[in-house]
Amino acid sequence: MKNKAHKLTLHEPEIYQIKVPGELDTLWVHDTNSLSITVEESDNGKPISILTGHMDQAALQGLLRHLYSQGLPLISVTCIER
Repeated sequence: MKNKAHKLTLHEPEIYQIKVPGELDTLWVHDTNSLSITVEESDNGKPISILTGHMDQAALQGLLRHLYSQGLPLISVTCIER
């Protein structure tokens, strides 16, 4: 039996990692339990916030809209393999 490649869908949750410039406070995501924030230093010494969470496409779109409304540019959005 061959292994089928995992296919992304609109309704099944996945783990996503979103990177934005700057340092977000953990209180920024107080309304969701499935999102964590870590801060790393970029190559040029500036902070990058990394938001990681298990969410479906609707929740991902909502989070991306919220980041946009806060004026935060995206560095990357990645679906992490299971």
